[in-house]
Amino acid sequence: MAKITLKQAAAWCGGTVEEKYENVEFFGANNDTRIIREGQLFIVLQGARDGHDFIPMAMEKGAAAVLCSRKVGDYPAIYVEDPRIALGMIAREELKRIGCKVVGVTGSVGKSTTKEMISTVLESTYRIAKTPANHNNDIGMPMAVLSMPENTEVAVLEMGMNHFREIAYLSDIAHPDVGVIINVGTMHIEFLGSREGIRKAKMEIVEGMAPGAPLLLNGDNDLLRELDQVPAQPITYFGSDSECEVWADKVQQGEYLTFTAHHGDVEIPVRMALEGEHFVADALAAIAVGLKLQVKPEKISEALAAFRNMAGRQEIFQAGEYTIIRDCYNAGPESMAAALNVLAGRKGRKIAVLGDMLELGVSAHPEHYKLGRIAAQKADLLFAYGPHGQVVADGAIVGGMAADNVAAFSDHAELAAALKQAAKPGDIMLFKGSRGMHMEIALDLFLK
Repeated sequence: MAKITLKQAAAWCGGTVEEKYENVEFFGANNDTRIIREGQLFIVLQGARDGHDFIPMAMEKGAAAVLCSRKVGDYPAIYVEDPRIALGMIAREELKRIGCKVVGVTGSVGKSTTKEMISTVLESTYRIAKTPANHNNDIGMPMAVLSMPENTEVAVLEMGMNHFREIAYLSDIAHPDVGVIINVGTMHIEFLGSREGIRKAKMEIVEGMAPGAPLLLNGDNDLLRELDQVPAQPITYFGSDSECEVWADKVQQGEYLTFTAHHGDVEIPVRMALEGEHFVADALAAIAVGLKLQVKPEKISEALAAFRNMAGRQEIFQAGEYTIIRDCYNAGPESMAAALNVLAGRKGRKIAVLGDMLELGVSAHPEHYKLGRIAAQKADLLFAYGPHGQVVADGAIVGGMAADNVAAFSDHAELAAALKQAAKPGDIMLFKGSRGMHMEIALDLFLK
C-alpha cells in the first residue's frame, strides 16, 4: 500500500499539520485501537466515548499519526474540523492518485456476495482490491481505499446505507467507472419509508459517476426494471429475461448451481459450488462487470467455478450427524425467503432457527408474520428468536405448522437447549437472522 505524508494528506483534506511532522508517513487507516496496525493513521471519531481519549493508546500500539479535531499531546497529527469528512476526502484523492478503475456495488440483499463474485471474476485479469468484510459505510470504505496497493488496477467497492445521501457521499469519494445495483428490497425501510425510497437512495450511486460510465441493473427486480427517473448513465440490464443484455437460462440446482449466461452470441457456461437460485443474479452481475471490463468469457467461467462465499454467508457443513446452514451475517425479508428455499431443497427433517430482521420500521410486524407463514411451508420445525419471535411463530401456526413444532425465545441459551432436545440425527438446520441478533451464538451453544 502507498505511503502518504501528513503534508500531502493535509493538503487533500484542508487540514493543518505542524511543520516538524509534515514528512511523517502513514499507510492505511483505522479507527479501532484494538486492531490498529503499526504505521496506520488513527482516525478519531465521536462515539459513545470521545475518540481523542484513545490517541495515546493508538500511538503506543504503533500508529504513525492521528487525524483529529484538537491537539492531545505532542503527536504527529492532521487537525481538521470533522475527521470523518476529512477521511473521505483523503480517500478520494488517493483513488485519483492510484488511477485505478472503480466498480461500485450496492443493493438491498446480496451486495457483499456480488462484490466477492465481481472481485473473483476481475482478478483473473487485473490486480484488484476490494472492501473487506462489511467495510461498506462512510468510515469503512475510505479506510479500505487507504489500504489498497499502489499497483491496484481495479477497485471493487461495496456501498451500504440506511439513510438518504449516504450512497451519494460514497459515490462522490469513489467516482465509479461501473455502477452495480443488485436489487431493491425492504432492508432499511424503517429509515427510507418505502421501497421507492430505497430505490431513490440506491440510485444515488450515479451522482459520483462520470458521464458515459455504465450502470448495471437487475432486470428481474420490479423497481429497477421500471425506473421513475432514468439517469444519464447508459443502463445495462442483467437477469433471466432474454431482453436483458446479459441473461441466464438452463438454471439447475444439484450438487452445483449451473446455468448458461448469454451476451449477444456469446454463451458462458457457469458451474458454482453454491445452493440457491438467488445466486444467479449475483453471478450475472459479476459476468456483466467482467464483460464491460473486457475479461474473456472463458476466464469468467473459470473464475466463477472457483468462487467460494464469504464466512458467515450460507456456509453449509456437517456437525456430527447434523447438516448446518450457517447464514448469520444479516437478514431481510428477501434473503430470509431465499435461505428458506435452500433449506426446503434439502433431504431430511428441516429446522429453521430464525432471528429477527431489523430496520423494518412499521413493516416489522407484517414482515415477521409473513416470514412465519413462509417458514411453515419450508421447514418442519421453527425456532424463532427476538422481540418479534412470537409474531414469526404465530405466522407459522396460521400457515399450517403444528403448534408443537413452533417455539419463540428471547434467550440464546434457552433456544439452544430446546434445540438440543428436539434435534435428531440427519436433521438439517438453518441459522439466520439480522447481524444484531447474533444467531451465531445460538449455533455455537448448540454445537457445544
